[in-house]
Amino acid sequence: MNKPLFLHIVDRLSNEIPYFQQRADATGRSGLSALQKCTAAIRLLAYGTALDTVDEYIRLGATTARKCLEHFVEGIITLFQDEYLRRPTPEDLQRLLAVGEERGFPGMIDSIDCMHWEWKNCPTAWKGQYSRGTAKPTIVLEAVASYDLWIWHAFFGPPDTLNDINVLDRSPVFDDIINGEAPQVTFSVNGREYHLAYYLTDGIYPKWATFVQSIKLPQGPKASCFANRQEGYRKDVERAFGVLQARFAIIRNPALSWDKAKIGKIMRACIILHNMIVEDERDGYSYSQQNVSEFQQGEGSGNAHVDLSYSPANTNIADMFVRRTKVRDKKMHAQLKKDLVEHIWQKFGSNY
Repeated sequence: MNKPLFLHIVDRLSNEIPYFQQRADATGRSGLSALQKCTAAIRLLAYGTALDTVDEYIRLGATTARKCLEHFVEGIITLFQDEYLRRPTPEDLQRLLAVGEERGFPGMIDSIDCMHWEWKNCPTAWKGQYSRGTAKPTIVLEAVASYDLWIWHAFFGPPDTLNDINVLDRSPVFDDIINGEAPQVTFSVNGREYHLAYYLTDGIYPKWATFVQSIKLPQGPKASCFANRQEGYRKDVERAFGVLQARFAIIRNPALSWDKAKIGKIMRACIILHNMIVEDERDGYSYSQQNVSEFQQGEGSGNAHVDLSYSPANTNIADMFVRRTKVRDKKMHAQLKKDLVEHIWQKFGSNY
């Protein structure tokens, strides 16, 4: 991360988290500074090395380095989670929909997928549920990422014996829609109006109205054009996983902790830091800057519309079941996919 961003994190932690405030011992000697503690924690996250590797550089022992890491991830979650791991606001949704329409997918907001983090020190009693066959124990992360690699949703903790569908059944990714708390989205594809935004996914996900998969064996130029576009843009979440692991080697390497709760906090803190870096470096991105700038100026944002004045609906059981049925509507999924094939062919067919 850039130095100003790191110093901003150090300043917030030193002012609001007691552990990072510098103190003097009984002899009047100053203790470790917030800069030393944060540097040690960042190095452990970024390089994924053993705890005693920061001894020579920052003069911290292994025990102190472990405490710095634990307090650092808890401080990051406490101070920055509400801002950098939030659900999209109506303004965020409008921007994502504008970019999705520019790419040829009206109503598309993000892509969703799962990744696995190996758990080296998994307790023996738990290895059966965290291992699939003879594979090593891993913990699953379900994430939703946008075109600029911002991770909007993170659900971490299910064991490796669950696949993407089983993880989805436990995930809260559609809770806001089912509870009537999501903003109303309206868009049209091929002359037909829809009211549920969707994610791009791979073939394992179910055929719901909120998912659009590729065509496994495309027949003809229209299907091939759609499959190429969908498979290319679905890689946003794969790129986000790759960048996340490249920035924080502790996630790429096997987890060494015995405590699953601490592993979850490390993952959540790394995602928050990743989003902070994305926001800090976003001005340097070239993709869709014209479209995003048009949205920020209030100019044309296509046919997709988000109701900015929505109010949460009444959450009674009957309405929740109706909304849940709409999310899982297979007929709407088939119609949406058919319309998207025609729309993408009309927009990009001249290139095939």
